Amino acid sequence: MKLLEGAVDHGGSLGRARALFPNAVLPFVDLSTGINPHSYPLFDLPATSLWRLPEAARSVELIEIAASTYGAPSPDNVVAAPGTQILLPRVASLVRPGKALVLGPTYAEHARAAAIAGHEVAEVGDLATLVDADLAIIVNPNNPDGRVIERDRLLTLAAKLRAKGGLLVVDEAFMDVGPREHSLAGDVAEGGIVVLRSFGKFFGLAGLRLGFALADAPTVERLETQFGPWAVAGPALEYGIRALADIDWQDAMRASLADAAARLDALFGRFGAPVVGGTTLFRYLSLPDADGLFSALGESGILLRHFADRPDVLRAGLPGSQGEWQRLESALAEWAL
Repeated sequence: MKLLEGAVDHGGSLGRARALFPNAVLPFVDLSTGINPHSYPLFDLPATSLWRLPEAARSVELIEIAASTYGAPSPDNVVAAPGTQILLPRVASLVRPGKALVLGPTYAEHARAAAIAGHEVAEVGDLATLVDADLAIIVNPNNPDGRVIERDRLLTLAAKLRAKGGLLVVDEAFMDVGPREHSLAGDVAEGGIVVLRSFGKFFGLAGLRLGFALADAPTVERLETQFGPWAVAGPALEYGIRALADIDWQDAMRASLADAAARLDALFGRFGAPVVGGTTLFRYLSLPDADGLFSALGESGILLRHFADRPDVLRAGLPGSQGEWQRLESALAEWAL
């Protein structure tokens, strides 16, 4: 199917997992994503969020709360969308087709979106190289290795790009659990910077489809015009408003995720699979037998994220229950024999 072209190598597909491991122990324990397994508590939605078109006032409230939570200069610097995925080609189209450079290795969808927008795209490994781009894209903290680029270095790059009419896009999908002092959310009003923020990963509600772009006010207005009214569904508005305002839950969850990440590091390390990076929503492993570990765990019904072009690394999300922790430990013990 054309809708799936270019997207088959992502984590989170149980259909693909069944094809890879038809004899796996079920149900699958899906550790192939970086989505929080402990979602924001579900609550009863007002029926009007399903019956009626979203009210403009609720959209405004969501934007105001998102601006405050993410640290944007003002609500005028935030646009909401049905997930950051839909934002990628639109943001890439903010500059005329030219040279797009993506700091990698990283999430493949940025390069694909830039190509859709007409750019000539290349992935580079050196931050300094991005100054030659018309469109520079950085994931910070990076997926899958957790690399963090300091704010001062990003601002220096942004200034150089802005001086020649270029654009720096920083995807902060995992900044909710990253070093927030390195976020560029508060710097977007200067222009030449777009920051992307994902709601679904940290709040564990990826199926809700909610994301944000933070930028200078003219850029926000340009993106809003492309989406038109009612871009964000009523249920997403309700969850976004409540969860983004719930600072106590966010602080407690960050501490809980840090504990779980440390537990996962210790577990993998005990069986000879060292963790060398990541965030507290996913861990990044490097070992010669990464393919073997991926296959062995897959046959046991435990999915990790593997990378066809990097056969010596894996990414592992967090188990969501004691039963999942026990299954992972048992499968690792069997692999290590």
